[in-house]
Amino acid sequence: MKTLMLGNEAVARGLYEAGCSFVSSYPGTPSTEITEYVAKYSEVYAEWAPNEKVAMESAFGAALAGKRSFCGMKHVGLNVAADPLFTISYTGVNAGMVIAVADDAGMHSSQNEQDSRHYALSSKIPMLEPADSAEAIAFTKLAYEISEKFDTPVLLKMCTRVSHSQSVVEQGDRVEASKPYEKNPGKYIMMPGNAKLRHPVVEKRTKDLTEYAETAPINVIEKGEDKKMGIITSSTSYQYVKEVFGDKYPVFKLGLIWPMPEKAILDFAASVESLVVVEELDSFIETHCRNLGLNPKGKEIFSNIGEISQNIVAEKFGIDTNSGATIDAVIPNRPPVMCAGCPHRGLFYTLSKNKVTVIGDIGCYTLGAVAPLNAIDAVVCMGASISGLHGFNKSQDDASSGKSVAVIGDSTFMHSGMTGLVNIAYNNSNSTVIILDNSITGMTGHQQNPTTGYNLKGDPASKIDLEALCRAVGINRVRVVDPYDLAECDTVIKEELAADEPSVIISRRPCALLKYVKHNKPLAVDADKCRSCKMCMKIGCPAISMQNGKAVIDNTLCTGCGVCEQLCKFDAFKSSKEAN
Repeated sequence: MKTLMLGNEAVARGLYEAGCSFVSSYPGTPSTEITEYVAKYSEVYAEWAPNEKVAMESAFGAALAGKRSFCGMKHVGLNVAADPLFTISYTGVNAGMVIAVADDAGMHSSQNEQDSRHYALSSKIPMLEPADSAEAIAFTKLAYEISEKFDTPVLLKMCTRVSHSQSVVEQGDRVEASKPYEKNPGKYIMMPGNAKLRHPVVEKRTKDLTEYAETAPINVIEKGEDKKMGIITSSTSYQYVKEVFGDKYPVFKLGLIWPMPEKAILDFAASVESLVVVEELDSFIETHCRNLGLNPKGKEIFSNIGEISQNIVAEKFGIDTNSGATIDAVIPNRPPVMCAGCPHRGLFYTLSKNKVTVIGDIGCYTLGAVAPLNAIDAVVCMGASISGLHGFNKSQDDASSGKSVAVIGDSTFMHSGMTGLVNIAYNNSNSTVIILDNSITGMTGHQQNPTTGYNLKGDPASKIDLEALCRAVGINRVRVVDPYDLAECDTVIKEELAADEPSVIISRRPCALLKYVKHNKPLAVDADKCRSCKMCMKIGCPAISMQNGKAVIDNTLCTGCGVCEQLCKFDAFKSSKEAN
């Protein structure tokens, strides 16, 4: 049956058809939907893990037991899982194991745009790179065959454009695949004596995979009419090349992006007058070609910063791209802001008002950094806020402890914040940590996590007691506040910053977008009472604007949270029924 599928949905379908039995992932855009879609298949066990390292280790355990397994993550998540990745390369697998990593060239939702192909090279693990949804299914199924044939985990590299675009796929039937578990200490116990013996195995495997790449069916040479130029490319860059040139030039499309073939590339280069590599971000394919003694054009034409597009490809080759329709109107910038009724807004307003230095973390609450709140000073990676605050305060002999905090979401705290809090308690750092508990993993689209009480499929699950957990690691001062209550937030933050010991404040209120959250009636502004002081504008709520010098509330956005009402000294905010 043919149907339209998102790339991520197609990977999920490929997992199902390949007989995958175990899936463990941590949500991260643009990879999240793979696991959400595969969870809909009753034949596949699927879960959210606390972080990517746990997910990969769990998937390895399932493969070791003889069941085909999968874990998915975004590119920065692979950094978290790098420790098991490099060692699983040495152990190999029993049943097939596939690891999807979704890159984010252009940084649509990420703090960097690293190129995950380097992980394949450095960990000596093969990587497949589909260019559309049809290939996403086919490559996922092929990845399991390669995994079991060559005794290796296999990386499946997605990217934002492939993950979140649709194309036609043809669905197939599921196969059942499993292997018996056999005890093999020399293969799976990576103490130095065993690991030394496994390294030569890995090197031979890379040679065998390179030989396989020479004739791999997913490395495709497409003939062209004009041999003056040949193009080597992969993934979305292939789509852009074909859209611009069609069948004009020969194209070598690499589906197995590591290891790459050698003889096949040399033969292709010999068949054309000049060679060009079109690839996003780093010169990965280009460097391989140069190592083979070739001299292709690549990064001297295309930047290693940001996404490539069909217009960029056309422009770099001198093809006019201005023939299409254009919009003459100037479109204003629309920077992202926290949603109306976001529970984090009141807390960030209080921190900003008190001029507190805030070490931030990864989540939708990172938007507390933008105007008008401007409440965050630094953001690095998942879990770094708590560790960063510890170093920030310790390096100044705690002189900054009374005016600095870390903020971290509930899901991020479970992901990698807990160990930072242990460090604060263990090393007696006079630091205040604020856990922004909105009862969900918000930034990636409302996934459950260990603090919500539900698992991936929505079934009741063990719920972490954050207060008890913080006390268990050695934090004696643990406070809970309602971020909608500005006076309470102000009082508690001041008290905890003044305390001469580590403390945790849990800012607890569910995300305003959760379906079960009931909102108050929208507020309205009494224009006669409004003095145009614009205090209400300082919280950056998208439901509030100024019109004709007066504050106005959009009642289609307002959740009635009441934060703006607490800021108004003139009692201008009322129930929509009461206001003029």
